[in-house]
Amino acid sequence: MTLKRKISVLGSTGSVGVSTLDLLDQAFRHGSAEVEVMALTAGRNVSRLAEQARQWRPAFAVIEDESLLPELRDRLRGSGVEAAAGRAAIVEAAVAGAEWVMAAIVGVAGLEPTHAAARTGAIVALANKESLVCAGPTLLAMAKAAGGAVVPVDSEHAAIFQVLPPAAAERVLRLILTASGGPFRERSMAEMADVTPEQAVAHPNWSMGAKISIDSATMMNKGLEMIEASYLFAMPPERIEVLIHPQSIIHSMVEYQDGSTLAQLGPPDMRAPIACAFAWPDRLPWPAPRLDLAAVGSLTFQAPDVERFPALAIARAALERGCGAPAALNAANETAVAAFLDRRIGFLDIAAAVAKTIERMDRAGELVAGVNGDAVEVAMSVDRTARRVASDVLSSFSRSS
Repeated sequence: MTLKRKISVLGSTGSVGVSTLDLLDQAFRHGSAEVEVMALTAGRNVSRLAEQARQWRPAFAVIEDESLLPELRDRLRGSGVEAAAGRAAIVEAAVAGAEWVMAAIVGVAGLEPTHAAARTGAIVALANKESLVCAGPTLLAMAKAAGGAVVPVDSEHAAIFQVLPPAAAERVLRLILTASGGPFRERSMAEMADVTPEQAVAHPNWSMGAKISIDSATMMNKGLEMIEASYLFAMPPERIEVLIHPQSIIHSMVEYQDGSTLAQLGPPDMRAPIACAFAWPDRLPWPAPRLDLAAVGSLTFQAPDVERFPALAIARAALERGCGAPAALNAANETAVAAFLDRRIGFLDIAAAVAKTIERMDRAGELVAGVNGDAVEVAMSVDRTARRVASDVLSSFSRSS
């Protein structure tokens, strides 16, 4: 059977967006999927966006950076694809009539378009962490009210999604999120103090963008995923744990009250959870990489070292604190990661700066705003405050060049 859908890909030139289009291309060639692309969007990668638009012929292609609109129009001349630019146009793309929307814009920039897509009743394939971290309960309620659904694309949440039927949630003892441990899981803190951006983005198992790779190296990605899991699966923080699993074969586990633990396994390939989200509630036949456990040989596990990777404890505390703390955590982390990539601070300063930012905002009463008002507006307000506070905090960490 061929699965036919109208789709849009928000963030089509990033690693998840590229994987999405590659998967759909392979599924089309396999005869299992046909898609009508309504919209593609990108931040600044105008050449790749134009290339994708010429291949997939969406109704329109949107570049966030408005200064690049003339170049996009020039590259699409004669293609029949309408070019647009700016944040408002990206929100327009999110509501362009797709039945299935890949929300893969990195960072808080994806918050508004993801929520807009949820309001249409579409299936939202969620790769934008910030939409859940900053305003998760609202997003999920909005999608449900509109008759749509939020299907996670992060491999860890996709794994839990597949082995945790909603009716069984009350019988869960623990959700166990697995983590590769990143490139520095065996390094001492003294060694990590001298880590360069180039070393930090070199993930041993996954191909990801720079920001997400840094989050993996600090393990902040796993902290953000704890927050996401709590919202997605209505699970209290104390029942969510993290386990280091260097091979990245088991993507997460669910332990039930009867002692059974169900795990989802697969090669470390983002196209697998994307395929799950695209076909949900069905399965998509495509030329997927197969898991050969005999070739893998062994699977190993260890508890995370929270002293060397304090981001886990910082994120858990933000989840427990609630209100605007998760949104502040996310904004402070984005700001600190950008500073590290610019070589203005050291690797170990990232988590320390995030913790100080949340502490300062809490003391100033700037986290309680998260309980009132429109969820997206409140999240964006907390985000702006956190970036301002984080920038001030970072000035005390800044290195001399």
